[in-house]
Amino acid sequence: SLMRRARLLIFAKPPRMGLAKSRLAAGVGRTEARRIAHFTLARTMRAVRGSGLDAALYLAPDRALDETLGGIWPPFLPRFRQGPGTLTERLGKGLADSPNGPVLFIGTDAPDISAAHLHHAVRALQRHDAVFGPAEDGGFWLFGVNKRPGLPPLFDNVRWSGPHALADVRANLPSSALLALLQTLQDVDDKNDWKRWCQNKLR
Repeated sequence: SLMRRARLLIFAKPPRMGLAKSRLAAGVGRTEARRIAHFTLARTMRAVRGSGLDAALYLAPDRALDETLGGIWPPFLPRFRQGPGTLTERLGKGLADSPNGPVLFIGTDAPDISAAHLHHAVRALQRHDAVFGPAEDGGFWLFGVNKRPGLPPLFDNVRWSGPHALADVRANLPSSALLALLQTLQDVDDKNDWKRWCQNKLR
């Protein structure tokens, strides 16, 4: 089936200081940043597990492959190194590692991600060449593409961690590519993001 054919790559870092969430830590302090990173990671893993998709963890740094982190890296997921280089190079490696067919990329910063979102993304790739889950800041919490021979390098010259990331990846896709957009979710990258996410939850 389609869901079984799709491959989901989760790009993650351990929620430990110095590795993840430096912008968040600058605003809320290290302990709280670690707690929030743990929270968003756990929510992401719950969505992945609930989706039943063929998923793999792409971890950085390399030594994270050997950590259990209190069970937060699920034992049921195969683990791979993100490898050296920029995010452009690491995502490119993930795509190169994957078979032809639907390939999805997510991070671990969008606490509202759900199994239903992941299923929507896979279904969108039945009728589209690529799918984005836009984030409020101009980035994206999900990118999916139907991998096939002859695709251009999709992650070259992308301005990551800023308002241009989605537009830059989009510009790398062939101009004829049919795109689908999922629901816009909030990524938690800094103190204001976290405050806004908490306020929205209370409304």
